Amino acid sequence: MKPERLQKYLASCGIGSRRHCEELIEAGRVRVNGASARLGQSVTPGDDRVEYRGREVKPETEKVVVAVNKPAGYLSACFRGREEGWLVTELVDLPYRLYPVGRLDRDSEGLLLLTNDGDLALELTHPRYEKEKEYEVELDRPVGPELCRRLQKSVQLYDGPSHAVRATPIGSNRLSVVLAEGRKRQLRRMLEALGCGIVRLKRVRIAGLRLGDLPSGKWRRLSEQEVKEKLGRASTEVRRRIPERRSQKVQTGKPVSRER
Repeated sequence: MKPERLQKYLASCGIGSRRHCEELIEAGRVRVNGASARLGQSVTPGDDRVEYRGREVKPETEKVVVAVNKPAGYLSACFRGREEGWLVTELVDLPYRLYPVGRLDRDSEGLLLLTNDGDLALELTHPRYEKEKEYEVELDRPVGPELCRRLQKSVQLYDGPSHAVRATPIGSNRLSVVLAEGRKRQLRRMLEALGCGIVRLKRVRIAGLRLGDLPSGKWRRLSEQEVKEKLGRASTEVRRRIPERRSQKVQTGKPVSRER
């Protein structure tokens, strides 16, 4: 087999997105043939032994994509760090190593994808592909045309200017915002920079895939056709009935934070 970049190999094993795998390599959590891995290193599947957290990892042959309606209070992560909350991966009962595609912060809710397909994760999160994400936001003040105009024009953030593809009022204090980037807490930071307080933030669409009527805390596995038509490079919105959903019970009570 041909050599490939280590971060791409790790993503195909379901460890995380390529960007996250690069961080794991830099943090010294990956070993290749018994030695600490380095960023930029290549491996040959079948010849090189790759270990993550002391265990050998191999690519998963079956690619899986799951849509989850993430409740507020859940973390878009595979394991807990210092932030308190349950893991969104705990909602899905499948025998695969899945990781979140992008993120929704703990206080946000709505559509989140889990997958073990590194190529798809890259396509949905890298800015060059300009995959749209649509959000519905409830604010602590009335929404007017001026706010929407400023969101679409430009908002200066600490990591550079940011703008919405579209911003449209959908109620007296609610608006729909479409972004084509995926910076950390981007929409929250844009609105806070404009002096707005956020009451509720919910993602309702990724590319051509809509959240639909999937209840909070529930999930469903996407078909290959859905992934191709709604999330692929030529994705467009396809109006279909939401397939039968599956779910795990949402936990209640105080979560326990632990480091790993």
